[in-house]
Amino acid sequence: MRYLTQSILKMPKRKKASHKGDFGTVMIIGGSADFAGAPILAATAAKSVLRAGADIAKLAAPAKVAWAANALSPDIITKKYKGDYFTMRHSNDIIKEARKADVIQIGCGIGRKKETMAFIKKVVKNLTRMKKPMVIDADALKAIRLQDVDNSILTPHRKEFEILLKNSRLKSDDYRKKLRNNVMLLKGPIDMIVSKDKIAYNSTGNPVMTKGGTGDVLAGLCAGFLAQTRDLFRSACMAAYLNGKVGDYLLKKRGRTFIASDIVENLHLVLR
Repeated sequence: MRYLTQSILKMPKRKKASHKGDFGTVMIIGGSADFAGAPILAATAAKSVLRAGADIAKLAAPAKVAWAANALSPDIITKKYKGDYFTMRHSNDIIKEARKADVIQIGCGIGRKKETMAFIKKVVKNLTRMKKPMVIDADALKAIRLQDVDNSILTPHRKEFEILLKNSRLKSDDYRKKLRNNVMLLKGPIDMIVSKDKIAYNSTGNPVMTKGGTGDVLAGLCAGFLAQTRDLFRSACMAAYLNGKVGDYLLKKRGRTFIASDIVENLHLVLR
């Protein structure tokens, strides 16, 4: 079994002549005004993208969510959409905006309304046709079939994984046959990072990290690293290891009191 180590986090140094955008632009699609915590989750994901090293994080969200996220962090660029949640009427503009980004992250705080589920399906299918790298998380995982996705990191916990397999009419012992050019980051006490030809395991992390928002940190890290490396498997491995490693540090320093935003603010202790 291959367990991840600190060496997975090694990245090349930036050149002095680097410009803004050289290290990737990530568009985060998420949020619902019906979900009170959505702005916090969206802002957490976007800040994680930036902390991972990507140059630009752009949040596409319902206007109330986007304004609240701006108040939480001035570092986040937002595109505000009318309405309290995403519907099919937003899909064409979202797809158009997504063309400008290097990586798309979809799912944080987006909700499970019927209209939103249809929106997710259309956006994901179109971005797959465009061969746009994606990170698919949270409720977005409940709207898709594995067969309709490519070039993506999927980040389910056990229950989300079961729903994804059910929607895809697959079983846990044969889904790799349909994985194509995707990577599954299955969250748990021991994370499993799975591609069609590789598996890695991550043992960092602890039970305090079941608190809300830590999954959004993980998804944001996946997207931030993917914007720089363009390597799905490595990016998922880096994100899983780093998220858990910082969580372990915080457990020693703060015990059970730490929350997801503490992970974002302490990434520098592990990622140099």
